[in-house]
Amino acid sequence: MLFCVTLQPVVGRLPRNKTMRSGGAQKIPRPDTARVINENPFAGLSADELDALNSLAKVSSALAEFRPDPQFQTPQASARPSAVLIGLFQSTRGVEVILTRRSQELTNHRGEISFPGGRLDDGETVTAAALRETQEEIGIDPREAQIIAELNGMATVVSNSHIVPVVAKYKLMPRMQPMNGEVDRVFTVPLRELTRADTYSQEYWEFPDRQLQINFFYLDDETIWGATARMLLQVMKLTLKL
Repeated sequence: MLFCVTLQPVVGRLPRNKTMRSGGAQKIPRPDTARVINENPFAGLSADELDALNSLAKVSSALAEFRPDPQFQTPQASARPSAVLIGLFQSTRGVEVILTRRSQELTNHRGEISFPGGRLDDGETVTAAALRETQEEIGIDPREAQIIAELNGMATVVSNSHIVPVVAKYKLMPRMQPMNGEVDRVFTVPLRELTRADTYSQEYWEFPDRQLQINFFYLDDETIWGATARMLLQVMKLTLKL
């Protein structure tokens, strides 16, 4: 099972910031009250500082030092314990992250970008679940992964899930492909590319019962947003010590 943001499916009329990359054909369920926040945490960093995202050793070291807040790791009694795998590897383009796109045939969240992952089986750890789901969805052997860290968990709204991100690294780019009907595409993106001025954006969403700050990474052919973008941002901020 794949996870992405779970928000009220209200289609808004506010266009995204037109200075951003195209972001592909994905339709974002914005509320009518959505507005762009002109703030980019990477804007004031030098090229040398951002180059930390090009080194798997530096990314791994920074994440390995992180200790998640215990209050974020325990789900509420009614929530469904879940895990996703943030897979990283070194390439000539720097450190790349593995992402998937949900199938257009699914009933919910069709075409959205996510990490492989799903519900924990009875007695299963978050690491075991993340590795198992990754193998089931995109075919990566769990034995290839070296676990780096566990990041702060987060709750989703509509699906009532509590998701813990598990970060793993691979010596080489693993062989991967969609393995079931939930996955339409598997692709990778360099972390350094996500710091481009035309890629990262934030929006403020307001609903009658809650207010949210939503993160976006606009690519040339896809848009990473919601919970997936929050997890990616956590990886990048920890590496860059923001």
